[in-house]
Amino acid sequence: MLRRIDHFDGRRFFNPNGANGQPLWMVPRLLLTPRARWPPEVSVEPRRPPNPGAGEVVVTFVGHATFLIQVAAASILIDPMYSKRASPVTFAGPRRVRAQGVRFDDLPTISLVLLSHNHYDHCDLRTLRLLERRFQPPIVTPLGNGRLLRSAGIRQVEEIDWWETASAALLPITLTPAQHFSARSMFDRNRALWGGFLIEAGGHRIFFAGDTGYGQHFREIAARMGPVDLALLPIGAYEPRWFMKDIHMNPAEAVQAHLDLAARRSIGMHFGTFQLTPEGIEEPVRELAKSLRDRGVPAERFRTVEVGESVWLGRE
Repeated sequence: MLRRIDHFDGRRFFNPNGANGQPLWMVPRLLLTPRARWPPEVSVEPRRPPNPGAGEVVVTFVGHATFLIQVAAASILIDPMYSKRASPVTFAGPRRVRAQGVRFDDLPTISLVLLSHNHYDHCDLRTLRLLERRFQPPIVTPLGNGRLLRSAGIRQVEEIDWWETASAALLPITLTPAQHFSARSMFDRNRALWGGFLIEAGGHRIFFAGDTGYGQHFREIAARMGPVDLALLPIGAYEPRWFMKDIHMNPAEAVQAHLDLAARRSIGMHFGTFQLTPEGIEEPVRELAKSLRDRGVPAERFRTVEVGESVWLGRE
């Protein structure tokens, strides 16, 4: 049994600052919010990830919140999601309109999977089973997620708490706080923890925020872990604010998180793939550009990339 900690009461996890989102009975009101119309499909030309040499670090945006991080000795896949729907069923739920930028068959040998939390658009059991059959990678994930993963046939699972460093990973990987929640059904809310990851690779610090609302945890991460070379920050699925503010940042808040982290560069994620909330498909990118101008942050410091596009660290 897990011990009581400042974000766990003995039964459920929670955000210690009290920003724990709206109750379940408010969801019908959310569903009545008018939704922008998304295109049924966005054309994507998949790319093959590069082969980094000694001392090189490559970060490839696979799509939504899935990233591939490569160094010469290891390849890490974060929140792998290759299904057509972010849903417990194949016939309903948010449908993918933008394909992955890297085909599953073009992935390099995956040494490690990082799983930030158990929501369907981040924790896709079908994809995890495919990875298990092909690569048998260990999975590092927050506390409470191991039972679900093992029930799906995943053999190597390491569960860690906020600020703990994974013991089995080839690279230093620390779980960081996020302001979010967990659930796979109506009956298991917050029975598993959520978080982000700080990955140290090739002398660079890469921060993956996971799903999160804006909070003081970004400043705490910078204070404890040092400045970030590359931050991967969510910028989508943020409307309406009365429902989403606690759990998803909008682009303006993502810019503030970028500043709090003292990030050298940031890349936006978690937009334009699944219509999870009412805003239009292009709105997060437009609002990010506006927020950067308003705060006087150069556009090259915080940008979006195409799915399948790779960023090389240390090539400036």
